[in-house]
Amino acid sequence: LHKKKERTIVNNESSEICRMLNSSFNAVAKNPGLDLYPDSLKEKTAELEEWIYHDINNGVYKSGFAKSQGAYDEAVEKLYAALDRVEALLSESRYLCGDTVTGIDIWLFMTLIRFDPVYVVYFKCSKKCIREYPNMFNYVKDLFQVPEIASSVDFFHIRTHYFTSHSHLNPFAIVPAMPTALDYSEP
Repeated sequence: LHKKKERTIVNNESSEICRMLNSSFNAVAKNPGLDLYPDSLKEKTAELEEWIYHDINNGVYKSGFAKSQGAYDEAVEKLYAALDRVEALLSESRYLCGDTVTGIDIWLFMTLIRFDPVYVVYFKCSKKCIREYPNMFNYVKDLFQVPEIASSVDFFHIRTHYFTSHSHLNPFAIVPAMPTALDYSEP
């Protein structure tokens, strides 16, 4: 977050920014009653956030930017162990904290929606695609079908950004074809 008048950074920690956006701007929010971090789920969301951030959200970057085979192998092992853990959680509930969408669902969604179209190829996270996890793929499709969430996803922009912004990973800036098996609009 950046304070325009003072021309200074207020915060750049994503989990803190998500919590700030959840309630600090309710006076100007379109839907101020929406609470993605309810007090009743505070401990659960904090516990999920800890390993989901380190092993999945940041795990794809640890895999993609690894500078040795050992670092890559370690990152990919943690990434897929965490994805397996999410798959198991989603076999028991619709969302990570039960029947309620929380900020951690939105946080994870933003990584999962990019996984098959980008991270599988670009960051070498190719052990298994999200579409091969039945519970997780249905979870991503379920969240994608919320109009406000779907409107925040622009696959052209996402893919063009990733595949053209790191010349050491993709020196010719070639954007590969979108996987044809991905249809997030089906039930």
